[in-house]
Amino acid sequence: MKYYIITYGCQMNCSDSERIATVLESNGYKKASNIDETDLIVVNMCSVRQSAVDRVYGKIKDFTKLKVKNQKLKVILTGCILKKDRRKFVKYFDFVLNIRDLPKWPKILNSKCKILNTNDYLKIQPKYFSFPVAYVPISTGCNNFCTYCVVPYTRGSLIHRPAKDIIKEVKELVKKGYKEIWLLGQNVNSYKSQISKINFPKLLRIINDIPGEFWIRFTSSHPKDLSDELIKTMAECKKVTPYLNLPVQSGDDKILKKMNRDYTVQKYRNLIKKIRKKIPDVALSTDVIVGFPGETKEQFKNTAKLLREIKFDMVYIAQYSSRPGTAATKMDDNVPQKEKKRREKVLTEILKKTALGKNKKYIGKIVKILPLKWKKEFLFGKSFHCKSVKTKGSKKVLGKFIKVKIINALPWGLLGEQVV
Repeated sequence: MKYYIITYGCQMNCSDSERIATVLESNGYKKASNIDETDLIVVNMCSVRQSAVDRVYGKIKDFTKLKVKNQKLKVILTGCILKKDRRKFVKYFDFVLNIRDLPKWPKILNSKCKILNTNDYLKIQPKYFSFPVAYVPISTGCNNFCTYCVVPYTRGSLIHRPAKDIIKEVKELVKKGYKEIWLLGQNVNSYKSQISKINFPKLLRIINDIPGEFWIRFTSSHPKDLSDELIKTMAECKKVTPYLNLPVQSGDDKILKKMNRDYTVQKYRNLIKKIRKKIPDVALSTDVIVGFPGETKEQFKNTAKLLREIKFDMVYIAQYSSRPGTAATKMDDNVPQKEKKRREKVLTEILKKTALGKNKKYIGKIVKILPLKWKKEFLFGKSFHCKSVKTKGSKKVLGKFIKVKIINALPWGLLGEQVV
């Protein structure tokens, strides 16, 4: 019996798929090299936008054709699924399963299968897919209830992993040669182990002290929980990379209030000042939603003004789309699609200029990078500051730290020459 996993969405979904693989392989399944030779397909879906849900609907015809060729084929749907979508998808999938029920999947699929001795799916040892990068969840779920977000409804309330489990997992990864450890959560900086009372800054310090050469990154952060202690920890821990994604979502206070973001634009500005004072070379990225219900042209201009002022290294821009079940669905989505596209284009143009200016500062500098891909004599990797870097080199150095001198800069990345 062979399995094939299709993963959509964020790094947390990637991590979940690694645990799904463990459960399937512990029950005799082997990974298929392509979808045509599989007996079991698992679709790990994302619901962050309607387009992500539509993408899954678009796959249903393909699965139907595959079932004609292989009548024993079963298709599972899991991941972030709203109740409304779940009821619809039941018609098209053999199983629609909750990821938190992963230890029980064998019993659901086949009563003769091996049942895992745990009720906590995060205790399942992952079958890591992305060497030399590893994703380590420190929590799952969310209690923030931003009015546009489905996560509290698809992943449930916030649950923190015990610190000892996280630390043990990272130690094992470092021993196996992993070089980049991502700590994951819908709101990582709210982390606090209920047993040991270890908060997120303390967790970072403990992991930073683990012997070995590796980088520590984390996502996602919420401005309301970004403490002075965390900023100080980032500044002092040499393995914690000077890169931070801090979603602002809007540069207008009234829109932030409608989003239930629980901070003001000025508070966000003050945070950025604190961060840059303690970590002068920090690379900052953010998330922004354009066309939120009721967003006027003037309110959008406030967002554009904030982007020009802060000069982010990267901005992930999304056009607002209504998600059933969220509070924003009840609001009047009155910004035309054409206007949403225009606003996205305006912010993209601002980003191009600021990102290019940031990247030009690296020209002539020697940076350490971790090559992750090789294609046509070129290596593609990330720098310590999470900049995308392209350089000529041998694929023998994939997964190993190398030094590169930056010779050119583009808005979305850097070009370098390997230093021997």
